[in-house]
Amino acid sequence: MCKGLASLPTCCLERAKELKARLASIMQKSNWIISGCKIGQNKPTLEECLKWKESFEKLLSSKYGLCAFTAFLVSEFSEENIAFYFACEDYRSTKSPAKLPAKAQKIYDEFICGDAPREINIDHETRDLTKANMQTPSTSCFDAAQHKIYMLMAKDCYPRFLRSPAYRDLVCQAKPSTKATKQPRQEKKA
Repeated sequence: MCKGLASLPTCCLERAKELKARLASIMQKSNWIISGCKIGQNKPTLEECLKWKESFEKLLSSKYGLCAFTAFLVSEFSEENIAFYFACEDYRSTKSPAKLPAKAQKIYDEFICGDAPREINIDHETRDLTKANMQTPSTSCFDAAQHKIYMLMAKDCYPRFLRSPAYRDLVCQAKPSTKATKQPRQEKKA
């Protein structure tokens, strides 16, 4: 162990191990995590970053915006919100009615039930309604919970993201798109 780490209290080391494990699990591809989130080689343009400020929908519809927002939620320990939102989107698009009960149970166990590993923050009325909807799963059984989480992200997380150093850094590092036309140089007269 590094000499500097040895001087930290045990609770800090345990928390660091927990965070490392949590981040590792988040970075793995899973059904709940948006795959392909790599803002490394190809960075968003300045114009794209600035579009994210126009609306939450524009942020979510941008590949890079979604990745940046997801990374922000991870840093705030609330990535379960975006994961739940997209799990519901995937669930709603399920074509086979025979698959709905198993998929619904998986989402419920992962995000809704009291001891869910990635429990979302919803009020008890919405939780009870969702539990009742589980009796006969339909493509709309998570609608109320998904709406609550969407509104939470739109009204709370999204404004904080736009004020965050992470977003400001992305804007500062972003380059304008190369679509701008170059003006011909004028020669000086002697």
